[in-house]
Amino acid sequence: MRGSTTESDAEPATKEAAEAHEAAGDAEEPAGGAEQYAGADEEYAGGAEEYVTDARRARWAAVGTGALLTCAGLAAALLRSAGAAPALVPAAYALGAAVCAVAAVLGARGRTRRALWLLIAGVMIMAIGDQFD
Repeated sequence: MRGSTTESDAEPATKEAAEAHEAAGDAEEPAGGAEQYAGADEEYAGGAEEYVTDARRARWAAVGTGALLTCAGLAAALLRSAGAAPALVPAAYALGAAVCAVAAVLGARGRTRRALWLLIAGVMIMAIGDQFD
């Protein structure tokens, strides 16, 4: 029976055809592809909402910390300028306060990583300026 094919004869041809389609990039999506991932959007929706909440919390933290350090730096600059401290000390406090104010603005715009580094730099400027007293 030369004209009939059995499963064992057809299987290699099917594998070769599948490999040829994959090599050409024409691999078909398995049945149920969209249905298989139907719950994925709902699963990631909670993650996206959590991400937005974390981002909002980080922005508020950057703005609040920047505003607080700006006020503290300006108050220290005013108090030190009224005393007998060298002029470099109130200038350092004022410069540190300005850097913290820029950090607060960046934090409000969502640039929280840069805001964090600017907050650190502003506090360090104030601390180094305090060493000249």
